[in-house]
Amino acid sequence: YRKRYWSNHRSAVRILTSHKYTSPGALQMPIFPLDENIIFPDPSLAEPDGLLAIGGDLSPLRLLEAYRAGIFPWFEGDVPLWWSPDPRFVLLPASLKISNSMKAVMRKQTFTYTRNKAFGEVIANCKTIHRPGQDGTWITTGMQKAYLQLHHMGYALSAETWRDDRLVGGLYGVQMGRIFFGESMFALESNASKFAFINLVRELQEKGVVLIDCQVHTAHLESLGAKMIPRRVYLNYLRDCLIS
Repeated sequence: YRKRYWSNHRSAVRILTSHKYTSPGALQMPIFPLDENIIFPDPSLAEPDGLLAIGGDLSPLRLLEAYRAGIFPWFEGDVPLWWSPDPRFVLLPASLKISNSMKAVMRKQTFTYTRNKAFGEVIANCKTIHRPGQDGTWITTGMQKAYLQLHHMGYALSAETWRDDRLVGGLYGVQMGRIFFGESMFALESNASKFAFINLVRELQEKGVVLIDCQVHTAHLESLGAKMIPRRVYLNYLRDCLIS
């Protein structure tokens, strides 16, 4: 789901991860260090680009608490960075757009859709697939293990696109209450990730999901109807739609 701009952030990330934080003002920047306590600062204190905190771990409890607070992990290397951008990029299922060309693809029945049939394969493909303009991946081995744990706990799910018996596209994310938090997608064939996404959105809408969190802007998802909303509006959705 995320289009990464590591060329813009890489130097800042190196500075952040090369220092030991003892206080939020250690570098004269309002970036909050996390410790073993599963507590996040108020998202409104994030940097203009959304960077809020550094450190902590990727335990299931911390990840779930982050989602509840409107925060997600995005980093390279060993030290987690936590983000809460404003505005937030989301899709309301009722606003899903399907182009005429994509409708034709779906009518041909070239692809088959499944859910949760190959979660491990989906996240592995999201981790390794080449993305133009990127020379690395944010899906570290630790991140991969963490979301596999969330999958076994019933929170993380995958949507898959198959051609015959070959996995050619898919996506994964986390569902809590009536919100789906998208994490990443991949395609080995044209339109394969869109096919999985469209089918998943329709399925989630039938089950009462009212918001798909796409996190940061991509033209790919904008073409499917995603849009920017203020963070305060996004946080209102969290308060209304999440369950403990």
